[in-house]
Amino acid sequence: MPRLSLLQVTVVLLLAVVGLMAVSAAYHARSLTETPSQPPIQLAPRPAPPPVSTARKHDGLTFSFVGIRSGRRLALRSRPGGRVVARAWWTTVYGSSATLAVAARRGRWLGLTSSDLPNGSLGWARADDPTLELHSTRASVLIDLSSRTLELRDGRQVIRRSTVGIGRDGSATPTGRFSITDELKGKSFGPYYGCCILALSGHQNHTPTGWLGGDRLAIHGTNDPRSIGMRSSAGCLHARPQDLHALIRRAPLGTPVFIRA
Repeated sequence: MPRLSLLQVTVVLLLAVVGLMAVSAAYHARSLTETPSQPPIQLAPRPAPPPVSTARKHDGLTFSFVGIRSGRRLALRSRPGGRVVARAWWTTVYGSSATLAVAARRGRWLGLTSSDLPNGSLGWARADDPTLELHSTRASVLIDLSSRTLELRDGRQVIRRSTVGIGRDGSATPTGRFSITDELKGKSFGPYYGCCILALSGHQNHTPTGWLGGDRLAIHGTNDPRSIGMRSSAGCLHARPQDLHALIRRAPLGTPVFIRA
């Protein structure tokens, strides 16, 4: 058999490569014009769950609160048309926008909770006072000291229930109607406040001897998890971080807080 020259071998290989390329191009062109026998399966995106407030029928239970317009000061009166007993500034002592919960109404007058007043007292202002901005929320917080539980509610529905620590003997947690005035980072005030502080409009009536933490009532964390569910605080309420974060997400400033024995 005669031996092929190098030139002949090269020509044969080039012809083979060109032939393979032609076959591949023809197959590819055919595949582009053919319709597949089954369309590809497409998964529908999973819808996001609706918020609690729209996931059920509304029962119409709402709570009102007012904000004070920037740079303004609100005169709070002892009764409708009565003497001025306090003046609330548009920011709190902690720098939050001031919010005062509406606890009563008399005609055009609103009875407001305020940290500038003693526990159980209301400051009265006219609903049409240009200093005010009226808002509403369906959120509320109910704290039962006897069972040491906290309920976060949307309307009449309980959306979260948790255990809290309460005031120890001699420094009992006060009862009554209050409201959330500030949401603060606990580390800014010390490790014993845990992750978060929800300051309330109320005051601790019986702080321990030598206590230097002020008399403002609050729901806050703790660096001692064993205090949750116990009579252990100076009057405030101790809660777990996950429960505090839920309150911050769902309960705006101005949300009413009811504490009962």
